[in-house]
Amino acid sequence: MTNLKYAIEGILFAAGEPVKAAKLAVVLDTDAETIAEAVDELKKEYERDTRGFNIIDISEGYQICSRPEYYGYIQEILGEQRRQPLSNAAMEALAIIAYKQPITRGQIEHIRGVNSDACVNRLYERGLIEEKGRLDAPGKPILYVTTENFLRCFGLKNPKDLPPIDLAELYEPSPQGMQLEINEDNEEGADESSRAADEE
Repeated sequence: MTNLKYAIEGILFAAGEPVKAAKLAVVLDTDAETIAEAVDELKKEYERDTRGFNIIDISEGYQICSRPEYYGYIQEILGEQRRQPLSNAAMEALAIIAYKQPITRGQIEHIRGVNSDACVNRLYERGLIEEKGRLDAPGKPILYVTTENFLRCFGLKNPKDLPPIDLAELYEPSPQGMQLEINEDNEEGADESSRAADEE
């Protein structure tokens, strides 16, 4: 096909979300290897011409995204308010899910040592995690995994691209989690003291 790479560019631009390489191959009547070569040419072209966007590999496919260095200008033009960054606790929960997926909320809390309802809910609202069935155990707890949006946000092709870590470390409650638990206990004690003082 003539100008295959520009046909791919048009599809990715119009899609606005990841498009599987296999689907591109079917639609453009070619094979995945040819698609990959064409995408590589586009990437080199964008880099050479310092374009305002690039193509990222994500979940066995591709997506056109704005270059990170122009994000601030784009946000200003669109009039969108910058989202509040994730808290340290939410990032901790996200890291646990990313490395241990699929995982239940109870397992996350066991590793962190504190209640993680708020963290998991926030990650779910942000589209960084999703439900992926239920564990075959009493209560049938929901299993959570990371999403394509998570991959896109962290520039990963798939979860296997996460940097290696010592997985044994994730089995122990973090100092932060333990501190949060201590703080919660102190707050409860302070509330009880305050109530007692009010009653006097």
